[in-house]
Amino acid sequence: MKNVTDSFVLLGYSPAAGSFGFNTDIFATNPINLSVVLGILIFFGKGVYRKQRILSTIRNSEELRGGAIEQLEKARAHLGKVETEADEYRVNGYSEIERAKLTLINSTSKNLEQLENSKNQTIQFEQQRAINQVRQRVFQQALQGALGTLNSCLNSELHLRTVSANIGMLRAMKEKTN
Repeated sequence: MKNVTDSFVLLGYSPAAGSFGFNTDIFATNPINLSVVLGILIFFGKGVYRKQRILSTIRNSEELRGGAIEQLEKARAHLGKVETEADEYRVNGYSEIERAKLTLINSTSKNLEQLENSKNQTIQFEQQRAINQVRQRVFQQALQGALGTLNSCLNSELHLRTVSANIGMLRAMKEKTN
C-alpha cells in the first residue's frame, strides 16, 4: 500500500528537479496509469453500456411490438372469419325460420280449407236430410188428408177401387225410382 501512495507522491513531486513533473519510472507509474485508464474507461463505459442496454431494450420492445402486431392481425383475420360465419348462420337461421313459418302457414291454410270443405259438405248433407224429412211429412200428411177426404165422400165399393188404383200408382212410382 505504501508503494501505491509513494507512486502518487512520485507523480506529483520530482525530487531531482524540485518541482512538479512526470515520473518516468514505468514500474512505479504503471499501476497509477492503469488505474486512471480503468477509471476513465469505467466512467465513460457506463454510458456506452447503458446505451447498449437501452438499445437492446428498444430492440426487444420492437420485436415484441412486431409480434404483437402480427398476433393482432391474425386475431383480426380470425374475428372477420368468425363474424362472416356468424352472419351466414344468422342468415341461414332466418331463412330457415321463414321457411318453417311459410310451411306452417301453408299447412294451416290447407287444414282450414279442408275443415271448411268438410263443414260445407256436412251442411249440405244435413240440408238434404232435412228436405227429405219435410217431403216425407208433407207427403204423409197429404196422403192422410186425401184418404180422409176420400173416406168421407166415398162408399165402400168406390173406396176399394180408389185404394186399389192408388196402390197401383204407388207401385208404378216405386218401380220407376228403383
